[in-house]
Formats: sequence, structure tokens, C-alpha cells
Amino acid sequence: MTSTASSMDTRQGQAPQEQRPSWQRRLRRFGYTAALRSDVRDRLVPPYAEPGPRLWASLGLSPTLAGRITRWSAWGGPLLVTLLAGLLRFYHLGSPRAVIFDETYYAKDAWALVHRGFEVNWDKNANDLVLTTHGHLTVPADAAYVVHPPVGKYVIGLGELLFGFDPFGWRFMTALLGTLSVLMLCRIGRRLFRSTFLGCVAGTLMALDGLAFVMARTSLLDGVLMFFVVGAFGCLLIDRDRARERLAAALPPDADGRIRPDAHTADSLSLGWRPWRWLAGVLLGLAIGTKWNGLYVLAAFVVMALLWDVGSRRVAGARHPYRAVLRHDTVLTLIATVPVAVAVYFLSWTGWILSPANGTGGYFRNWAATDGRGGSFTWLPDWLRSLWHYEHEVYKFHVGLSSPHPYMSNPWSWLVDGRPVSFFYESPAPGSAGCPMNAGEKCAREVLAIGTPMLWWAACFALLYVLWRWAFRRDWRAGAIACGVAAGYLPWFMYQERTIFFFYAVVFLPFLCLAVAMLVGAVIGPPDSSDTRRLAGAVGAGVLMLLIAWNFIYFWPLYTGTAIPIDQWRSRMWLDTWV
Repeated sequence: MTSTASSMDTRQGQAPQEQRPSWQRRLRRFGYTAALRSDVRDRLVPPYAEPGPRLWASLGLSPTLAGRITRWSAWGGPLLVTLLAGLLRFYHLGSPRAVIFDETYYAKDAWALVHRGFEVNWDKNANDLVLTTHGHLTVPADAAYVVHPPVGKYVIGLGELLFGFDPFGWRFMTALLGTLSVLMLCRIGRRLFRSTFLGCVAGTLMALDGLAFVMARTSLLDGVLMFFVVGAFGCLLIDRDRARERLAAALPPDADGRIRPDAHTADSLSLGWRPWRWLAGVLLGLAIGTKWNGLYVLAAFVVMALLWDVGSRRVAGARHPYRAVLRHDTVLTLIATVPVAVAVYFLSWTGWILSPANGTGGYFRNWAATDGRGGSFTWLPDWLRSLWHYEHEVYKFHVGLSSPHPYMSNPWSWLVDGRPVSFFYESPAPGSAGCPMNAGEKCAREVLAIGTPMLWWAACFALLYVLWRWAFRRDWRAGAIACGVAAGYLPWFMYQERTIFFFYAVVFLPFLCLAVAMLVGAVIGPPDSSDTRRLAGAVGAGVLMLLIAWNFIYFWPLYTGTAIPIDQWRSRMWLDTWV
């Protein structure tokens, strides 16, 4: 049967039993275990799990064909899951044909950016004109004050250039990135758990999540931010494997040909420039250039990557792994991430920087030549001083934003789907806008940004399981998942009085899916368990997945703006706070 998370070595960064400090031995009473391996190479670069021979024999497949299926499934499985996600996300993407929720800002800002290089003030009736003229209207010239960087809007604008200034055009790129995020998550889960099956489970969960689905079909910035965050995490994960492969290759074999830890090699080996970390820096810069909360992700991921290096060098035999990382890895890691991310962020403002500084360019573009004349930093370029002033004003806006909104929520409620956001709502009469003639009183047609409840509620338990594995079994994979959740979630607790919304949670949703996949692996159990144990685990995991799939189908009308009788709409309002 397919190997799962609990079947693999989960303590790849552990010291051998005789070197393990006493505090770790004391944790054994809480379930802490660490199996010994004869070859340190297996701990540095663990093999991928493969289905056992009993499965292929039961299906009547030859070993040769079974090997081919196993190889093809590494990409074939994720691609099939991605195909499902893409079909769901692009189905009737232009419906509802309306400017829903914050599309009123980002769709028009994106169109202005790709035509003028900066955002502009639109007429109050611009939304109606866009829909009635199919986007054929003149872009205003008056600069607008906006509070988010331009990357995400450039991404949305690319779809508008390709397919027109209409709902399908401004939703195309978010749908595409939402679909590609599923593919990345499948491959990330496969690499993280060393299991194609669990990787596909994680991707399927994301494909069937209502919040990820709605955000992929709406031209908001948070889905774009999530794509860059997941991509950066994947790059760092690949870099971790590449670095451990180099360490394993550099370690000397013993007389029996087995690779053993070597203190000199582990303490002194330089791992080079590590291009995947540079790519992660680029993606993190794009994340920050989409929304500023990417800064928290940057900080968390840099710390996580350096701790991974510590664990790798410790497994390789380093006597002083922290000192070795400080000497060989820290500086290059910081250069590959922080300065690169900052440079990418500044490059994203190129359109604003190149706009005229005579009052006809971007907002505040002429500040240094007017209100900002004089001072201590006049030696800096005017564009840089103006941009710094702009960023300072935006910062003041964000920290002071407390205007009430009917769909604002507190982050404490996010994990339990406490307060979803209604992006679109109308009440068509029977016989109109898809409302059945026999609907009775009226219909409800809504696009509700809500996570699939069964998935999110299961994720609450999965997070507890992940934290337990990290704290008591020192499972680096659990720590990586927890880091992703913490980077996207915990910073919002510093702004509980601010106007914030549940859909911000889409940034850490992929890591919740990884947590549930890890829990599914534990439920199924290790391959050396009895057949009864494996069968019971498989049934339990299957029931959970089917419940999540059913839940997604049940809420489908609320995700897509499908008109349903008002009584059916009310039956889906499981909590009073959802209305």
C-alpha cells in the first residue's frame, strides 16, 4: 500500500542515540522516538515512498509496469489534481458579470497601471461604464492615492490585456495563479512528505476549498500574494534538498562503504550560492510588492531556512552547527533574500518612478520638488524621497485603519470560518437571473468567501497534531508547516482593532492543507502496521476526504453566485455570523 507521512523517517535532523542530549531522552515519555539509520545519507536525503508490492500484485500488474506508473505518478498525479482545480476555477469565470467587492478598486487600478504606469481616479459611474461598453473607455489622467504596492495589480492587468477589460479578463490571472498554486502544493507536499499520495491529498484539499476557490475567481490581491508565498516556500524546500545532497556527497565513506558523519566536512563545507534561495528572494520581493504582509513571510522564511541548515550540518556530524551556519550560510542567505526582495520591490514601482514629476505623474511623484524641498536627505534622488514619503503615508493609513465594515472580523474567528465575507449578493425574482420559476418567494444569489467548513474545522485538529509532532517528535516537516501558518496568520493579532477580513487567511491556507494531509497520513498509519490497522485508517481518511468533497459541492451555489431558492440559501447559513 502507499506509504504515508507516519511511515517515513520524521527525525532526519536528529543526532544519533548516543549523542542525543538528556532533555530529548526525557521527552521519550511523551512519545518522542528516533530510529537509528545505518547510513547518514538516508537521513540527509531520504528516499521517496513507493507503493508496496502487495498493492501491484493485487491489481495484477507486472513489476515493470508498476515501476513506470510509480515514476509517472510523480507528475501525473499532481497534474490530474491541477486539471480538476483548473476546470473548477475557470468554469463560468465571467459570472457574475459584475464588479464584485474590492474588484471595484483592483480591476480598474490594474487597467490604469498597464496603460499609464500609475493608478488614477475613476468616475463614480465607471463600473457601469466598464460593463456596458465592454471596457472601451478612456483611462483618466488624474493620479489616485492607493495603499497597496503595484505587483498584484500588474498581474491582474496582464489578464485584462490578454482578454479585455471585463470580468473574465480581470479574473483570468487570479484563476490561473490559483490553479498553478494547486500544482505547486502537490509537488511541495510530495517533496515534504516524500509521498506522491500525500502531496496529491494536499493539492486536492486546496482544490476543494471554498475560500481558495472564490479568491481564484475574484480579482483581489490576496490570491496573488498566496501564489508568491507558496512558490517561495517551494524554492526553499528544493534548496534544502539540494544542500543536503551536497553534504551527503561530500561525506567520506567508511571501510564498509557506508556514509558516516564527519565533523570536519560538516563544519567547513561551503554550499555555494544556492540559486533556489535567490529565486525564493525574487518571489518574496514580488509578495511584498503585492501586499506588505509579505514582509512577515520573508522574515519567517529566512529564519526557517537557516534553521534547516543547522539541522543539515548537525546530521552530517558538525560539532558546532550554529557556528558553521553563521560562517558559511547566513550571509549568503541574507543577501539572496533580503536585498533581492528589496530590489524587486523597488523595481515593481518602475512605472510610478518613470511617470512625470511635474504633477501629471503618479500620486506624490512630485512631492520632493514641492512640499518635500529642503531637509537632511536632499542628496538622495527626488524619486526615492518622493517614494519614501508615499510609503510613509501608506503606513500611517494601514496602522490607523479602523473604519467599521459589516464583514470585518477578528483573526481569532478565522480558523473556524467565523465570519466569511459576502462579495456579491442579489435577490432575483422567480424566472429571472437563473432563479427557478417554482422557487416560491424569491432566490438568493451570492458569492461568499468562506472556506469549506469541514476542511477548516479538520485543520484545527490538524494544527494541534502538527504542533505536537514539532514539539515532542522534533519533526522538521511539522515545523515547516507551522512556520507557514504562523507567518501568514499570527501578525494579524497585532492589528485586532484594525479593519481586517477573513479572506486574508488565504495566504496561509496552503499550509493548513499540508497540515491536514499530514494528519491523513497519520490516520492511515505506517506500512508495517497490520492489515486491520491500515484498513481502518484508510477508511477513516477516506471518509474525511469524502465529507470535505461533499461539503464543497453543497456550498457550490454560494461560491459561484448560482441562484437558489431562499430557503435553500438559509439552510446553508449554518452559523448566525455567516449572514
